[in-house]
Amino acid sequence: MTGLGPVAWPPVPIRTERLVLRESEAADRAAFIELFASPEVRTYLGGPRPREELDRAVPEVPGRRPGLFVVDLDGAMIGTVSLDRRDAERPGHIRPDAGEAELGYMFLPEAWGRGYAAEACAAALGWFADAIPGEPVVLCTQTANDRSLRLAAKLGFAEVERFEEFGAEQWFGVWASATPPA
Repeated sequence: MTGLGPVAWPPVPIRTERLVLRESEAADRAAFIELFASPEVRTYLGGPRPREELDRAVPEVPGRRPGLFVVDLDGAMIGTVSLDRRDAERPGHIRPDAGEAELGYMFLPEAWGRGYAAEACAAALGWFADAIPGEPVVLCTQTANDRSLRLAAKLGFAEVERFEEFGAEQWFGVWASATPPA
């Protein structure tokens, strides 16, 4: 990953109607561990990691890097939204030089079904479009992940292709707001 480019990080926290997207802090450590240890969260992301391993490996202030937002609801972390550069070696690209910005997200199960992911992802995409105008954003998810496919459609991602990766069929799309008009 080559980073986001000419973007000042961290940005001022992004406030939506119900959420705050902000940089991580030490108080988020337990929620980070829960995200990576949760069988529900990690169903389509390679499975849960052992909690004991995470207790040893997760730093005191986890996830503090350009492109990663903690999603905060009423002062508590409920998930993450990230914008990272898609690895050139992976399948799925819309530019010949690869390296597109890729949207990723994980939310604790208790936050599911309330529209928080759509609200947080839309806010992150809006911030990104302002920070790097015209830059395409892609998203990749397993076709078996119905929730993620619905979110991609709600956010305005359009399917580009499908392919096999990690032993499963993947859906790959581009954010329609970043697609130049025909």
